[in-house]
Amino acid sequence: MIENRKADHVNIVLEKNVNAHHNYWDDIYLIHQALPEINYDEIDLSTDFLGRRLKYPIIIESMTGGFPEAKKLNEIMAKVAAELQIGMGVGSERVIIKNRDVLDTFSIIKDYDIPLRIANIGAPQLVNQKNDPPFSDEELSFILESLNAHFLDIHLNFLQEVVQPEGDRNAKGIEQRLHSVCRNFPIIIKETGAGIDFNTGLRLKRAGAFAIDIAGLSGTSFAAVEHYRAQELGDKKRERLGLTFWDWGIPSPVSVMQNKNLNMKIIASGGIRNGLDAARAFAIGADMVGMAGHVIKFASQGYPQLLEEMRTIIEELKSAMFLTGSRNIESMQKKKYIVSGSLKEWLSQI
Repeated sequence: MIENRKADHVNIVLEKNVNAHHNYWDDIYLIHQALPEINYDEIDLSTDFLGRRLKYPIIIESMTGGFPEAKKLNEIMAKVAAELQIGMGVGSERVIIKNRDVLDTFSIIKDYDIPLRIANIGAPQLVNQKNDPPFSDEELSFILESLNAHFLDIHLNFLQEVVQPEGDRNAKGIEQRLHSVCRNFPIIIKETGAGIDFNTGLRLKRAGAFAIDIAGLSGTSFAAVEHYRAQELGDKKRERLGLTFWDWGIPSPVSVMQNKNLNMKIIASGGIRNGLDAARAFAIGADMVGMAGHVIKFASQGYPQLLEEMRTIIEELKSAMFLTGSRNIESMQKKKYIVSGSLKEWLSQI
Protein backbone atom coordinates (compact mmCIF):
# COMPACT_ATOMS: atom_id res chain seq x y z
CA MET A 1 0.00 0.00 0.00
CA ILE A 2 1.08 3.59 -0.68
CA GLU A 3 0.55 4.50 2.99
CA ASN A 4 2.96 1.77 4.15
CA ARG A 5 5.52 2.83 1.58
CA LYS A 6 5.39 6.44 2.77
CA ALA A 7 5.92 5.34 6.37
CA ASP A 8 8.83 3.15 5.26
CA HIS A 9 10.50 6.12 3.55
CA VAL A 10 10.30 8.34 6.63
CA ASN A 11 11.50 5.62 8.99
CA ILE A 12 14.47 4.79 6.77
CA VAL A 13 15.48 8.46 6.52
CA LEU A 14 15.30 8.76 10.30
CA GLU A 15 17.09 5.50 11.09
CA LYS A 16 19.67 5.02 8.32
CA ASN A 17 22.44 7.06 6.75
CA VAL A 18 21.03 7.64 3.26
CA ASN A 19 23.07 10.68 2.29
CA ALA A 20 25.23 10.92 -0.80
CA HIS A 21 28.83 10.02 -0.05
CA HIS A 22 30.03 13.53 -0.94
CA ASN A 23 28.32 16.84 -0.25
CA TYR A 24 29.29 19.20 -3.05
CA TRP A 25 28.37 22.31 -1.08
CA ASP A 26 31.62 21.70 0.83
CA ASP A 27 33.54 22.48 -2.38
CA ILE A 28 32.40 26.14 -2.37
CA TYR A 29 34.31 28.73 -0.35
CA LEU A 30 33.05 32.25 0.29
CA ILE A 31 35.58 35.08 0.50
CA HIS A 32 35.93 36.71 3.90
CA GLN A 33 35.59 40.49 4.14
CA ALA A 34 37.73 41.71 7.02
CA LEU A 35 36.11 45.14 6.76
CA PRO A 36 32.43 44.36 5.96
CA GLU A 37 31.13 47.97 6.35
CA ILE A 38 27.62 46.88 7.32
CA ASN A 39 25.80 46.55 10.63
CA TYR A 40 24.87 43.00 11.60
CA ASP A 41 21.42 43.98 12.88
CA GLU A 42 20.57 45.74 9.62
CA ILE A 43 20.99 42.64 7.45
CA ASP A 44 17.68 41.89 5.71
CA LEU A 45 16.90 38.25 4.96
CA SER A 46 13.36 38.83 3.70
CA THR A 47 12.53 37.98 0.12
CA ASP A 48 9.73 38.07 -2.43
CA PHE A 49 9.23 34.73 -4.15
CA LEU A 50 6.75 34.74 -7.01
CA GLY A 51 4.55 37.27 -5.23
CA ARG A 52 4.80 35.66 -1.79
CA ARG A 53 6.63 37.63 0.92
CA LEU A 54 8.79 35.52 3.26
CA LYS A 55 10.74 36.67 6.29
CA TYR A 56 13.55 34.26 5.42
CA PRO A 57 14.43 32.68 2.04
CA ILE A 58 13.88 29.10 3.18
CA ILE A 59 11.41 26.34 2.27
CA ILE A 60 10.77 23.29 4.42
CA GLU A 61 10.69 20.90 1.50
CA SER A 62 8.13 18.32 0.43
CA MET A 63 8.60 15.25 2.61
CA THR A 64 5.66 13.38 4.03
CA GLY A 65 1.96 12.70 4.48
CA GLY A 66 -0.47 9.86 3.92
CA PHE A 67 -0.08 7.83 7.12
CA PRO A 68 -1.10 8.63 10.73
CA GLU A 69 2.31 9.64 12.12
CA ALA A 70 2.82 12.03 9.19
CA LYS A 71 0.09 14.35 10.47
CA LYS A 72 2.09 15.09 13.61
CA LEU A 73 5.29 15.66 11.62
CA ASN A 74 3.58 17.98 9.15
CA GLU A 75 1.93 19.91 11.98
CA ILE A 76 5.25 20.42 13.75
CA MET A 77 6.87 21.65 10.54
CA ALA A 78 3.85 23.84 9.77
CA LYS A 79 4.02 25.50 13.19
CA VAL A 80 7.69 26.29 12.65
CA ALA A 81 7.08 27.58 9.11
CA ALA A 82 4.33 29.86 10.40
CA GLU A 83 6.41 31.06 13.35
CA LEU A 84 9.36 31.96 11.14
CA GLN A 85 7.30 32.98 8.09
CA ILE A 86 9.08 30.64 5.72
CA GLY A 87 7.73 28.32 3.02
CA MET A 88 6.58 24.71 3.33
CA GLY A 89 5.61 21.86 1.04
CA VAL A 90 4.17 18.42 1.75
CA GLY A 91 4.93 14.97 0.39
CA SER A 92 3.24 13.47 -2.65
CA GLU A 93 -0.54 13.77 -2.38
CA ARG A 94 -1.22 10.99 -4.84
CA VAL A 95 -2.67 8.91 -2.03
CA ILE A 96 -5.54 11.32 -1.26
CA ILE A 97 -7.09 10.77 -4.69
CA LYS A 98 -7.86 7.17 -3.72
CA ASN A 99 -8.08 7.51 0.06
CA ARG A 100 -9.65 10.67 1.46
CA ASP A 101 -9.26 9.26 4.98
CA VAL A 102 -5.64 10.43 5.04
CA LEU A 103 -6.37 13.92 3.71
CA ASP A 104 -5.84 15.54 7.11
CA THR A 105 -2.25 14.30 7.27
CA PHE A 106 -1.55 16.85 4.53
CA SER A 107 -4.27 19.49 5.02
CA ILE A 108 -3.22 20.13 8.64
CA ILE A 109 -0.73 22.68 7.32
CA LYS A 110 -3.48 25.01 6.08
CA ASP A 111 -4.44 25.59 9.71
CA TYR A 112 -1.26 27.67 10.03
CA ASP A 113 -0.34 31.06 8.60
CA ILE A 114 2.38 29.87 6.23
CA PRO A 115 3.24 32.51 3.60
CA LEU A 116 4.14 29.94 0.92
CA ARG A 117 2.29 26.60 0.84
CA ILE A 118 3.22 24.07 -1.83
CA ALA A 119 1.14 21.02 -2.79
CA ASN A 120 2.82 18.06 -4.44
CA ILE A 121 2.28 15.33 -7.00
CA GLY A 122 4.66 13.14 -8.99
CA ALA A 123 5.32 13.65 -12.69
CA PRO A 124 4.65 9.94 -13.34
CA GLN A 125 1.01 10.59 -12.40
CA LEU A 126 0.62 12.87 -15.44
CA VAL A 127 0.63 9.87 -17.80
CA ASN A 128 -0.62 6.28 -17.76
CA GLN A 129 1.17 4.00 -15.30
CA LYS A 130 0.42 0.29 -15.54
CA ASN A 131 -3.29 0.15 -14.70
CA ASP A 132 -3.48 3.71 -13.34
CA PRO A 133 -4.78 6.46 -15.65
CA PRO A 134 -3.18 9.93 -15.53
CA PHE A 135 -4.53 12.42 -13.03
CA SER A 136 -7.09 14.76 -14.52
CA ASP A 137 -7.02 18.54 -14.18
CA GLU A 138 -9.93 18.20 -11.75
CA GLU A 139 -7.83 15.93 -9.53
CA LEU A 140 -4.89 18.34 -9.69
CA SER A 141 -7.26 21.14 -8.65
CA PHE A 142 -8.39 19.07 -5.69
CA ILE A 143 -4.77 18.53 -4.63
CA LEU A 144 -4.10 22.28 -4.75
CA GLU A 145 -7.29 23.07 -2.88
CA SER A 146 -6.51 20.49 -0.19
CA LEU A 147 -3.88 22.88 1.19
CA ASN A 148 -5.18 26.18 -0.14
CA ALA A 149 -1.78 25.96 -1.82
CA HIS A 150 -0.10 28.80 -3.67
CA PHE A 151 1.83 26.45 -5.97
CA LEU A 152 1.84 22.83 -7.04
CA ASP A 153 5.14 20.94 -7.04
CA ILE A 154 5.38 18.36 -9.77
CA HIS A 155 8.29 16.21 -8.71
CA LEU A 156 10.65 14.32 -10.98
CA ASN A 157 11.70 11.17 -9.15
CA PHE A 158 12.68 8.67 -11.81
CA LEU A 159 15.84 7.57 -10.03
CA GLN A 160 13.66 6.48 -7.13
CA GLU A 161 11.10 4.88 -9.45
CA VAL A 162 13.81 2.81 -11.17
CA VAL A 163 14.97 1.33 -7.85
CA GLN A 164 11.58 1.09 -6.10
CA PRO A 165 9.98 -2.37 -6.41
CA GLU A 166 6.57 -0.81 -7.24
CA GLY A 167 8.10 2.02 -9.29
CA ASP A 168 6.22 3.90 -12.02
CA ARG A 169 8.57 3.88 -15.01
CA ASN A 170 6.49 5.34 -17.84
CA ALA A 171 7.89 8.78 -18.74
CA LYS A 172 6.84 9.19 -22.36
CA GLY A 173 4.38 12.05 -22.80
CA ILE A 174 5.09 13.85 -19.52
CA GLU A 175 6.71 16.87 -21.16
CA GLN A 176 3.73 17.35 -23.48
CA ARG A 177 1.32 17.10 -20.55
CA LEU A 178 3.40 19.62 -18.59
CA HIS A 179 2.73 22.25 -21.26
CA SER A 180 -0.99 21.80 -20.65
CA VAL A 181 -0.76 21.63 -16.85
CA CYS A 182 1.44 24.74 -16.65
CA ARG A 183 -1.16 26.72 -18.58
CA ASN A 184 -3.82 25.84 -16.01
CA PHE A 185 -1.94 25.77 -12.69
CA PRO A 186 0.91 27.59 -10.90
CA ILE A 187 3.61 24.94 -11.23
CA ILE A 188 7.02 24.45 -9.65
CA ILE A 189 9.04 21.54 -11.05
CA LYS A 190 11.09 19.73 -8.43
CA GLU A 191 13.72 17.02 -8.68
CA THR A 192 14.11 14.67 -5.71
CA GLY A 193 17.86 14.29 -5.39
CA ALA A 194 19.35 13.75 -8.85
CA GLY A 195 19.53 17.35 -10.13
CA ILE A 196 18.43 19.18 -13.29
CA ASP A 197 20.77 19.99 -16.17
CA PHE A 198 20.52 23.14 -18.32
CA ASN A 199 18.74 21.51 -21.26
CA THR A 200 16.07 20.06 -18.98
CA GLY A 201 15.74 23.40 -17.20
CA LEU A 202 15.20 25.10 -20.56
CA ARG A 203 12.52 22.55 -21.50
CA LEU A 204 10.78 23.14 -18.17
CA LYS A 205 10.85 26.89 -18.70
CA ARG A 206 9.36 26.47 -22.17
CA ALA A 207 6.65 24.28 -20.68
CA GLY A 208 5.65 27.24 -18.50
CA ALA A 209 6.92 26.34 -15.04
CA PHE A 210 7.12 29.25 -12.59
CA ALA A 211 10.28 27.90 -10.92
CA ILE A 212 12.52 24.87 -10.71
CA ASP A 213 13.70 23.20 -7.53
CA ILE A 214 16.97 21.57 -8.58
CA ALA A 215 17.27 19.12 -5.63
CA GLY A 216 20.55 17.63 -6.78
CA LEU A 217 23.09 15.10 -5.60
CA SER A 218 24.56 15.96 -2.18
CA GLY A 219 21.82 15.19 0.35
CA THR A 220 19.33 12.35 0.72
CA SER A 221 19.69 9.67 -1.95
CA PHE A 222 16.36 8.05 -2.70
CA ALA A 223 18.25 5.25 -4.40
CA ALA A 224 19.75 4.62 -0.96
CA VAL A 225 16.32 4.83 0.69
CA GLU A 226 14.94 2.27 -1.74
CA HIS A 227 18.05 0.11 -1.29
CA TYR A 228 17.21 -0.30 2.39
CA ARG A 229 13.53 -0.77 1.67
CA ALA A 230 14.25 -3.48 -0.91
CA GLN A 231 16.54 -5.09 1.64
CA GLU A 232 13.66 -5.26 4.11
CA LEU A 233 11.38 -6.69 1.42
CA GLY A 234 13.92 -9.32 0.39
CA ASP A 235 14.13 -7.96 -3.17
CA LYS A 236 17.77 -8.68 -4.03
CA LYS A 237 17.66 -7.11 -7.50
CA ARG A 238 16.28 -3.76 -6.27
CA GLU A 239 18.61 -3.85 -3.27
CA ARG A 240 21.52 -4.12 -5.70
CA LEU A 241 20.16 -1.33 -7.92
CA GLY A 242 19.90 1.01 -4.95
CA LEU A 243 23.50 0.37 -4.03
CA THR A 244 24.72 0.80 -7.60
CA PHE A 245 22.91 4.11 -8.11
CA TRP A 246 23.39 5.49 -4.56
CA ASP A 247 25.48 8.45 -5.84
CA TRP A 248 23.74 8.94 -9.19
CA GLY A 249 22.90 12.47 -10.23
CA ILE A 250 24.06 15.99 -10.97
CA PRO A 251 25.55 17.77 -7.93
CA SER A 252 23.26 20.39 -6.44
CA PRO A 253 25.63 23.36 -7.01
CA VAL A 254 26.17 22.32 -10.65
CA SER A 255 22.41 22.34 -11.20
CA VAL A 256 22.12 25.85 -9.72
CA MET A 257 25.02 27.22 -11.77
CA GLN A 258 23.72 25.69 -14.98
CA ASN A 259 20.18 27.01 -14.61
CA LYS A 260 20.64 30.38 -12.93
CA ASN A 261 20.56 32.32 -16.21
CA LEU A 262 17.21 30.91 -17.37
CA ASN A 263 15.41 34.01 -16.04
CA MET A 264 13.23 31.94 -13.75
CA LYS A 265 13.28 31.35 -10.01
CA ILE A 266 15.73 28.71 -8.76
CA ILE A 267 15.31 26.82 -5.49
CA ALA A 268 18.54 25.19 -4.33
CA SER A 269 18.05 21.99 -2.39
CA GLY A 270 19.75 18.65 -1.99
CA GLY A 271 22.28 18.61 0.84
CA ILE A 272 21.60 22.00 2.46
CA ARG A 273 22.52 21.38 6.11
CA ASN A 274 23.14 24.80 7.64
CA GLY A 275 23.16 28.53 7.05
CA LEU A 276 26.60 28.47 5.44
CA ASP A 277 25.33 26.05 2.80
CA ALA A 278 22.42 28.43 2.22
CA ALA A 279 24.80 31.37 1.79
CA ARG A 280 26.84 29.32 -0.69
CA ALA A 281 23.66 28.60 -2.64
CA PHE A 282 22.76 32.29 -2.87
CA ALA A 283 26.30 33.21 -3.89
CA ILE A 284 26.14 30.87 -6.89
CA GLY A 285 22.74 32.15 -8.03
CA ALA A 286 19.86 30.54 -6.10
CA ASP A 287 16.77 32.57 -5.13
CA MET A 288 15.63 30.28 -2.30
CA VAL A 289 16.94 27.25 -0.46
CA GLY A 290 15.01 24.13 0.47
CA MET A 291 15.71 21.67 3.29
CA ALA A 292 14.21 18.21 3.73
CA GLY A 293 16.18 15.36 5.29
CA HIS A 294 17.91 17.61 7.80
CA VAL A 295 14.60 19.14 8.87
CA ILE A 296 12.61 15.95 9.34
CA LYS A 297 15.18 14.57 11.77
CA PHE A 298 14.62 17.54 14.07
CA ALA A 299 10.85 17.51 13.47
CA SER A 300 10.79 13.92 14.74
CA GLN A 301 12.20 15.22 18.03
CA GLY A 302 9.47 17.84 18.45
CA TYR A 303 8.46 21.45 17.81
CA PRO A 304 10.96 23.12 20.21
CA GLN A 305 13.88 21.20 18.75
CA LEU A 306 12.98 22.02 15.14
CA LEU A 307 12.29 25.68 15.91
CA GLU A 308 15.66 26.04 17.64
CA GLU A 309 17.48 24.34 14.78
CA MET A 310 15.84 26.54 12.14
CA ARG A 311 16.64 29.66 14.17
CA THR A 312 20.25 28.51 14.36
CA ILE A 313 20.36 27.98 10.59
CA ILE A 314 19.00 31.50 10.08
CA GLU A 315 21.67 32.88 12.42
CA GLU A 316 24.36 31.00 10.47
CA LEU A 317 23.08 32.46 7.21
CA LYS A 318 23.06 35.96 8.67
CA SER A 319 26.60 35.47 10.00
CA ALA A 320 27.86 34.34 6.59
CA MET A 321 26.26 37.39 5.02
CA PHE A 322 27.86 39.71 7.59
CA LEU A 323 31.29 38.14 7.04
CA THR A 324 30.99 38.65 3.28
CA GLY A 325 29.62 42.19 3.58
CA SER A 326 26.19 41.29 2.22
CA ARG A 327 23.25 43.47 3.30
CA ASN A 328 20.55 41.32 1.70
CA ILE A 329 20.06 38.27 -0.51
CA GLU A 330 20.52 40.30 -3.71
CA SER A 331 23.90 41.48 -2.42
CA MET A 332 24.87 37.90 -1.47
CA GLN A 333 24.11 36.79 -5.03
CA LYS A 334 26.84 39.14 -6.33
CA LYS A 335 29.66 37.89 -4.10
CA LYS A 336 32.68 36.07 -5.46
CA TYR A 337 33.43 32.53 -4.39
CA ILE A 338 36.03 29.80 -4.89
CA VAL A 339 35.23 26.34 -6.28
CA SER A 340 37.46 23.38 -5.47
CA GLY A 341 37.63 19.60 -5.44
CA SER A 342 35.09 17.35 -7.11
CA LEU A 343 32.76 20.25 -7.89
CA LYS A 344 35.53 21.99 -9.84
CA GLU A 345 36.09 18.79 -11.82
CA TRP A 346 32.36 18.59 -12.65
CA LEU A 347 32.24 22.21 -13.80
CA SER A 348 35.32 21.83 -15.98
CA GLN A 349 33.79 19.00 -17.99
CA ILE A 350 30.02 19.41 -18.10
